[in-house]
Amino acid sequence: MKRVRIYTTTYCPYCRAAKALLESKGIAYEEVDLTWDPEEKIRVMHKTGWKTVPIIIIGEKLIGGYEQLKELERLGKLEELLA
Repeated sequence: MKRVRIYTTTYCPYCRAAKALLESKGIAYEEVDLTWDPEEKIRVMHKTGWKTVPIIIIGEKLIGGYEQLKELERLGKLEELLA
């Protein structure tokens, strides 16, 4: 299974929703909390081109945010990406 990394902040409801979706599917993930590290937040956003959290990466592929993750799950493609 590919590694899942999710960049979050503590105050983001979409971050909580994304983590809950992953947990409901039994998908392990590495969380990187950007709340108190603005330099890392800027670096990650510059690297990915994504301007909001959560930033979800599966393997080396940028998935996007919660809405994109939810759509992959709805279409049945999330497990395929993890393989």
